[in-house]
Amino acid sequence: MEHTIGNVSRRTFLKTCAVLGGGVVAGGMPLSQAIWAAEGKVLVARSSGDIVKLDPGFYVGQGDTDVMSCIYSKLTRYKPGSEWGWELEAAEKIEQVDPTHVRFHLKKGIKFTGGHGELTARDVKFSFERVIKHNSPVKGDWGPLDRVEIEDDLTGVIVLKTPYVPLWNVVLPYGVGHIVSEDAVIKATKDGGDFGLKPPAFSGPYVIADFKPGQFLLLTRNAEWSGPKPGFDEIRLLLIDDVKAAERAYRAGDVDITTISSDSLATLKDAPPADTKIENFPSLYYSWLGMNVDHPKLKDINVRKAIQWAINVPQILDAAYGGQAVVATGAVAPGLIGHREKALVPPEGDLAKAKEFLAKAGVSDLTLSIDCLNTSTFKTIAETVQAQLSQIGITVEINLQDSGSFWTTGMESEGERWKALQLYVQQFYSQADPHTATWWAKQEQVGVWNWERFRSQRFDELSEKGFTVSDPGERAKIYYEMQDLMEESGAYRFLSNVSWPLMYRTSKIEEAATRPDGIPLYLDFKPVST
Repeated sequence: MEHTIGNVSRRTFLKTCAVLGGGVVAGGMPLSQAIWAAEGKVLVARSSGDIVKLDPGFYVGQGDTDVMSCIYSKLTRYKPGSEWGWELEAAEKIEQVDPTHVRFHLKKGIKFTGGHGELTARDVKFSFERVIKHNSPVKGDWGPLDRVEIEDDLTGVIVLKTPYVPLWNVVLPYGVGHIVSEDAVIKATKDGGDFGLKPPAFSGPYVIADFKPGQFLLLTRNAEWSGPKPGFDEIRLLLIDDVKAAERAYRAGDVDITTISSDSLATLKDAPPADTKIENFPSLYYSWLGMNVDHPKLKDINVRKAIQWAINVPQILDAAYGGQAVVATGAVAPGLIGHREKALVPPEGDLAKAKEFLAKAGVSDLTLSIDCLNTSTFKTIAETVQAQLSQIGITVEINLQDSGSFWTTGMESEGERWKALQLYVQQFYSQADPHTATWWAKQEQVGVWNWERFRSQRFDELSEKGFTVSDPGERAKIYYEMQDLMEESGAYRFLSNVSWPLMYRTSKIEEAATRPDGIPLYLDFKPVST
C-alpha cells in the first residue's frame, strides 16, 4: 500500500518525525509519500507496538486487533464501559442453542470492498475454520471449534467439540472473530492462508489508506460502508515504542491519545497538560522473566530456581514503574477467575536460597544474556535483573531489540535465533478469561509463543479441561494448579500486573470509549462538536 494521501504542511510532518526520533525520515521514506489529509475530524493515536499482522486468523498483538476492529466486521463486539460485555455487530441475532452449538443470523448489506460481494455465512465459516486448517499460532483462541455449518446465505451454526466458556467474552468479539472475504483471500493467497500485512478486502467502517510498518498507519472512511458512521473521518496510528517518547509527543500536540507510564501517572494527575483527561484502568497485562529450558546453560532446574530466588520483584517495580505497578502472582491478572493470592516464590526472593540452588547445580562464573524490548521500562527491568543476579555471581549481558525483531525471537518459524535465547523480559496481554492467559504455555506452543519451551502433560490436560468448566470455583482451582506448574518448572519469574493509564485531549475527544481494561474502542470515540 504505497498511496499518497491528502495535504499537510511540511513543518507539521517534520515535527512529527522529530517526536518519533526521525523514524520516518530515517527509514528512507520520501515526504511525498507521507502527506496526510487535514480535512474533517482526525484522531491521532499512539500505537505502542508494531503492527505485525493484519490477518485476523494469524494476528500477533493488540496493535493488530486495534486496526482490525476498524477494517473488518465481527459477529459481536465489545461494549464500551466498566463491565465486560458484548453487543451485536455483523450478527442481527445470535444465540446459544445448547452447550456446543451457537446459531447466528447476519445483517443484510455488509459489503466487502473490491467487488468481493456481500458478507455471508460462507465467509464466516471460511474465516473461523481457516485458523484451525492452517495451524495458526493463535488457533488456541478457537479452542474446541469443530466446524461452522451453513443453513442459508445469512445463517449458520458454530459447532464446538466441547463447551467453550471463553467464546463470548474472548473469541467472537476479539482477534479471530473478525470475518474476511473467502473470495478475496483465496484469490490473494491461493490456499486461503496467511495474507500478512496486505488485507485483500475490507468490510468495516474504515479502510487502510496508507501504511508504513514500524512508522504509521492511516485509516479513512470506507465509501462502501452502510452501517453507523464512526465519529472521526480519519484515524492516524503512530508507532511509538517508548512510552516516554509518547508522553513527549502528546505534550508537543502530535498525539491526541496515549498510554502513559506508571511512574508518570502521579505527576501528570497533579499537573496534567491543558485540555487533558487522565484515566487509570486495571489492565490484563502481565510481565515475567522467562528462561529457555532447552538452552545448555539453563537445562539444570537448579540454575533456573537460583535465578527465580535471586530476583527481588518489588525492587524491579520501584525502578521500572515508580512503585505504581502491582506484583504479579502468576499469569492470571487480578479480577479474573484463577488469580492466585500469592506466588510460590515470595516477591522479595531470598539470596541465600538462590546461592544454595546455584551450588547444588555446581555452577560458577555463569554468564547469561537477557533479551528485551528497547524501551525505557524494559531496559530498566533488564538492568535491575542484571544487578540482582550479579549478587549470586551470575553475569548478565543485555540485548535490546525493537518490537519488530523482539516478537519473533523465540519463534522457530523465523529462523535459528531461538536456540541462542536464554533469559528474556516478556509481557503478554490476556483477555477477559484465564484461558487466554495460559494456553500459550502448552506443549504445542513450544517454538511458537512458548519461548520457555516448558512442557507438562498435566498442564495440557488442565488447559483442555479449564475452558469447559462453567462453575467459577472449580475453574479457579484448575488455573491455580496450572500456574503452580509453570512456576515449579523454574522457567518463569512473574513480575508485574501493570495498570493502564490513558490521557487524551478533551479539545478533540468528547468521549474516549474503552473496554474495562482501558483498551480503546475507536469506532465508539466521539469527537468534540464544532
